[in-house]
Amino acid sequence: MRDPHFRIRLREDMSVAAVEAARFIRARARDLGSLTWETKSPADFVSEVDVGAEERVRARLLGDEAGLAGDDVERRVVGEEFSPDASLSAPGVVYVVDPLDGTTNFLHGYPWYAVSIGALVDGVLSAGVVVNVATDETFTATAGGGAFRDGRPISVATNADPQRALVGTGFPFKHLDRLELYQRQFAAVTRRTAGLRRAGAAALDLCDVACGRFDAFWELQLAPWDVAAGILIIREAGGGVTDLAGTDAPVGHGPIVAGSPAMHAWLLATLRGEESV
Repeated sequence: MRDPHFRIRLREDMSVAAVEAARFIRARARDLGSLTWETKSPADFVSEVDVGAEERVRARLLGDEAGLAGDDVERRVVGEEFSPDASLSAPGVVYVVDPLDGTTNFLHGYPWYAVSIGALVDGVLSAGVVVNVATDETFTATAGGGAFRDGRPISVATNADPQRALVGTGFPFKHLDRLELYQRQFAAVTRRTAGLRRAGAAALDLCDVACGRFDAFWELQLAPWDVAAGILIIREAGGGVTDLAGTDAPVGHGPIVAGSPAMHAWLLATLRGEESV
């Protein structure tokens, strides 16, 4: 991992790129009727807005105006639309980009979608930025430097009572083979908490854990671009993010369980209790 100044410059470049993409998305949201949808898989859509947003992020992060241009460091983008299969383990800086997290929300005019960018430096998660396009709220973090919402420090919730907990989740709509397990988990968590929420943009769900709006969150299958920024933001806010086995979650494909220390432990135990049923 490089020095803190390097990570700050990463975060600053990523913030500029995310804001530019958010501005583009916001402008296109005024004319949703003109957009053409394409279906990547059942219930999974993409539009020219996703593509245009990623183009803008790439241009900023890889172009000559990037703050790292004078450094002898290789920079690559792993993006949902242009390079989903690119290596996450390459040396140098790997930006992991979701140009429009919550595409289905966006296409329906449901105001909850985001631009998410995480940065791996020599394989280590080092910076993260998430911009809520609809509200203009911005979450940022650097490794060892804390987590912030609109420039102000944030931390996970202090509640340790599941009966008072608000928990976020995501449905396994792309992986229906896991639906039966998810339904059991959903029922178990619902019976023991104050409520569950599913807003449809995982990057924002993770940020809601980081700032204490959610006490915890889980989803059975997410992609690297869904979680790269949010994992770091939660950890820098004092929370935990693991897989279902309780191992620190990598930036990759798989399940995510996140929360404050107390609520993460409780949620993990509750979810695992339904795996062997």
